[in-house]
Amino acid sequence: MKYRIKPVTAAVAVALSAFAVQQTQAQTTLGEVVVKTSKIRDAVTPEEIGSAEIAAQHAITRDTASLLRDVPGVHLYGAGGVSSLPVIHGLADDRLRITVDGMDFISSCANHMNPPLSYIDPTNVAKIRVYAGVTPVSVGGDSIGGTIIAESAPPQFAAPGQRSLIKGEIGTFFRSNNNAIGGNLSATLANEFFSINYSGAITTADNYKAGGNFKTTTATGRPGHTLPLDEVGSTAYKSLTHTVGVALRADNHLLEAKLGYQNVPYQFYPNQRMDMLDNEQKRVNVRYLGQYDWGTVDGRVYYEAVDHYMNFSDDKQLVYGTALNGMPMYSRGRTLGFNLKGDIDLTSNDLLRVGMLYQHYTLEDWWPPSGTGAMSPLTFENINDGKRDRIGVFAEWERRFGSQWTTLLGARYEHLETDANNVHGYGNMMGNQIPDTNAFNARGHKRTDDNVDVTALARYTPGDMIDLELGLARKVRTPNLYERYAWSTWSMAAIMNNFVGDGNGYVGNMDLKPEKAYTASLTIDLHAVDREWEVKATPYFTYVNDYVDAIRCSSGPNCTVTNATTGNQFVILQYANQSAHLYGLDLSGRTVLAKTSLGEFGLRGLMNYTRGENKKTGDELYNMMPLNGKVTFTHQYSGWSSAVELVGVARKSSVSSVRNEIHTGSYFLTHLRTSYTWKNMRLDLGVENLFDRLYALPLGGAYTGQGMTMGINGIPYGIAVPGMGRSVYAGLNIKF
Repeated sequence: MKYRIKPVTAAVAVALSAFAVQQTQAQTTLGEVVVKTSKIRDAVTPEEIGSAEIAAQHAITRDTASLLRDVPGVHLYGAGGVSSLPVIHGLADDRLRITVDGMDFISSCANHMNPPLSYIDPTNVAKIRVYAGVTPVSVGGDSIGGTIIAESAPPQFAAPGQRSLIKGEIGTFFRSNNNAIGGNLSATLANEFFSINYSGAITTADNYKAGGNFKTTTATGRPGHTLPLDEVGSTAYKSLTHTVGVALRADNHLLEAKLGYQNVPYQFYPNQRMDMLDNEQKRVNVRYLGQYDWGTVDGRVYYEAVDHYMNFSDDKQLVYGTALNGMPMYSRGRTLGFNLKGDIDLTSNDLLRVGMLYQHYTLEDWWPPSGTGAMSPLTFENINDGKRDRIGVFAEWERRFGSQWTTLLGARYEHLETDANNVHGYGNMMGNQIPDTNAFNARGHKRTDDNVDVTALARYTPGDMIDLELGLARKVRTPNLYERYAWSTWSMAAIMNNFVGDGNGYVGNMDLKPEKAYTASLTIDLHAVDREWEVKATPYFTYVNDYVDAIRCSSGPNCTVTNATTGNQFVILQYANQSAHLYGLDLSGRTVLAKTSLGEFGLRGLMNYTRGENKKTGDELYNMMPLNGKVTFTHQYSGWSSAVELVGVARKSSVSSVRNEIHTGSYFLTHLRTSYTWKNMRLDLGVENLFDRLYALPLGGAYTGQGMTMGINGIPYGIAVPGMGRSVYAGLNIKF
């Protein structure tokens, strides 16, 4: 497939780059690139994870999404070792807007094995901002659950008068449970106006072990290969990432370009039928940032190419009889994007934000023939020439009324168009392929959506020890290409289209409407004047019209009476618009307990509750995190920083019956952490799951990590993916 850049988009990109270069060359005074922050206190305050918090987790995880584990209201869907999917208030994956250095990535995989945050290593993340619930339209769009913004470090330059700047960082880590080991390296060479930077990371890990035996079979379907009863199959991975950045600055103008490359030779999945045996991403990201007397301009053009391959890993059966040897599955995604934002200082009390967005995305998803039986003689076209185009504009007005009130009003319009060409299966009668193909091809596939988001926020500060934030929003999301165009009801094909990890099969629905969410939230922030202690509470409520849920597949020979009624096995589902509501409460707080000659002792706490219900059927929504909490006792003395972390999670009894979702039990975990920093060196040591508890991950999905996974019920039903048992970790980081 040839990738064609539309003339209008190309013209805009060239114009933006030319303007940025002209501004850079026109300056004669070189100095720091200073982009002033707003004179107005923001009406909504995102949760921010800074470089210090991120550095403390380098030895604990190489999954960037896991950096969000201490953010109120955020949880993680279990997936591969570096590819967890964030959840905000019960809404996950494509229902969130997730950007990496300003780029909107789309997962190019029927199992969403390559989500946006998997493309940046934690060691390359400088900060992450999380907007939960009510989100300003300036950072939202095509999402209903919230926004996550991950950013790498900005370019660094030599100080005025300094001839050159040379600096870097090197680090390594080890974790005992799954023999995870890795390293990272970054280096910068710069003068006053030019900077070049490289950052890279590599990590590899074996399967991890649970805190005890969680299954009843060691069989994998591979001759001579078995797994111990406590080993979690299909959890090994290897990942390599590289980024090169160059930047020019002049006065208050910055032009930078980043080239990124990632290769994942393998990443196995304990809750998917397939495994990722290769994923390659290449990206180019060009940005202009400028400060003017009237405000700021932030413009970006980016391009991403993803090539993805899936098949069965060693822990899953490869050969079926004499006619089938594996199941190769390929996907190819291409994204061209353009973002332009401007902040305009109208008055000392009024700020106007305006912007536009364009994104062109194409997807090919095909499965070559295998053997001479059911998967032959043709190539199965899962998504053929899929397209998703997105154009958006927004305007947002922020106003300060005196010293106590700040308000924000914003509106965003987005036009989305999805399409896909005709398809065909393997070319035989197996699994209703030909009737399903004919039914899909007989219809027009193009769908057009006009989506409008509206946000109203207010921040009230009645005194030095309290802040109140109230928000109301309407947000809209258009279904992804798999939700609309995955066409086969054949159970073998359907179970390969699943990005929620429940073991079931999914069929698309071309008639899906966009989801429309109406959200209200209130944040009460009580704190000391110097923030030595603080307590935050955020109750929220969201009603979603045309929520994309699932129903039992009811048409075709594969959608049997058993499929429609069974409650103790995996089933075939189809996406359908229904209605739903979600509500909950986030609580968080911290305080200094004592300051003594032995150091400073502190306490941090976090509690989350989320509930979701399908209003049409009365069923529970899938993968809602049960009541959970965390208490952390901290100690700091000189270069030492230590913590004892206690985690508690209630039993998950509110489950989705249409999906036959698995119940999970309650559990308590204990983690120990310590680090020592001196000069330019940092050492981290710790133990995760100190008492080696056996527990099931409430959002980990169904265990499909070993055995005959190609058959919808060829593996045992009812086993939840367990969490990792005891693991000792160590990490060392040196700056130079």
